[in-house]
Amino acid sequence: MKLTFKHGIHPKERKELSADCPIEVMPAGEKIYVPLTQHIGAPAEICVAVGDYVKAGTLIGKAASYVSANVFSSVSGKVSAVVRRVNAAGRKIPHVVIDNDGEYAEETLPPLTEPTREEIIARCKEAGIVGMGGATFPTHVKLETKSPVKALIINGSECEPYITTDYRLMLERPENVVAGIKLLATALGTDTVLVGIEGNKRDAIDRMIYATENDEGILIHELKTKYPQGGEKQLIYALTKEKVPNGGLPSDVGYIVLNISTAYAVYEACVLGRPCYARFMTVSGEAVARPANLYVRTGVPFSEVAEYLGVSEEYVKAVSGGPMMGISLASLEPVVGKGSSALLLLTEREIRAVQPTPCINCARCASVCPMNLMPMMTDALVLQDKIKEAKGFYPMSCIECGCCAYVCPAKRPLVQSQRLAKKLIRELKI
Repeated sequence: MKLTFKHGIHPKERKELSADCPIEVMPAGEKIYVPLTQHIGAPAEICVAVGDYVKAGTLIGKAASYVSANVFSSVSGKVSAVVRRVNAAGRKIPHVVIDNDGEYAEETLPPLTEPTREEIIARCKEAGIVGMGGATFPTHVKLETKSPVKALIINGSECEPYITTDYRLMLERPENVVAGIKLLATALGTDTVLVGIEGNKRDAIDRMIYATENDEGILIHELKTKYPQGGEKQLIYALTKEKVPNGGLPSDVGYIVLNISTAYAVYEACVLGRPCYARFMTVSGEAVARPANLYVRTGVPFSEVAEYLGVSEEYVKAVSGGPMMGISLASLEPVVGKGSSALLLLTEREIRAVQPTPCINCARCASVCPMNLMPMMTDALVLQDKIKEAKGFYPMSCIECGCCAYVCPAKRPLVQSQRLAKKLIRELKI
């Protein structure tokens, strides 16, 4: 029986656009713009000067606090400027501009042989590894949990529509993914690993089973294809039937959740000595002439990614990440960062934009919410500026998956209402 969680939705997958496209390396352009904030936490502090020569893998931004991450050059060349440039979230942040010499000379870290727990965690910190599924939380912080760990959970569900890079990694490089998983298990001091993969990736499940046939502690589980199967709390429930307490973390119940791309980044850092300066990303949507799964260096503008693959027709929305939880882009000026899991160029046929209308009290949003919330109540109370009352409907527990907005016949901006409620609760200290 396929494992799953309660509620959720079944959006059109649209993975057929890129699922059969092997990973390819995209060359960087003449200039790259490396943002000093590519992670949750304090921005990295610049540690190079204009005129310095750097290599791919040279540290250019040093983690400024415990919850922060090192930032590296992704090409070789000279630092030509430090500029403030718009990121995917619409904020102007410092970017280090590097003139690419086209040589791609590398600066690597010493490969680790049979590393200890402490060495793996230190390497993750040194290499600037963050959650590559899009959350970008520094990985070393997760690995240094003080709670006892019953099992490492690996998210191979890739439940967002369109995105197929984790799928391609499991197909093309399963041995390397498994090597990264083993390193993470060692870092957490656990012999048990639960890998959850949705049933729409049957060939990836088979490849991962074959790659782990001699590893008794790594268990591959088939999950029901449903969104948001990859949410931490939903994945934990599907695999273990344990619930994370309201307001709690996975570590509170003995689990640490990381995804396939993060495991691969750990493999690169520990085995190859390569810091985190590039990532795998899906470029898709009906407006993309040649949808693809790319290995892209950080600092490459989205505009160059789109130009590399071609734009076949006019798009009405560009999205960084998936269509459910990604960020709508005002332009293609922002650059690829550690958390850029996808770039989507969507046509009017794909998004079917409509204007919101008043709530009809159908409660469909509540029926699909994987966190058992009542989004329509938060929406109504926020509109009335009744923030204290809105808090009673637990908007702080919302994972912003977008299920509610997806099914709403009135097309209410329910996710935005939850975000606004969270923001006001924090600001007003309610």
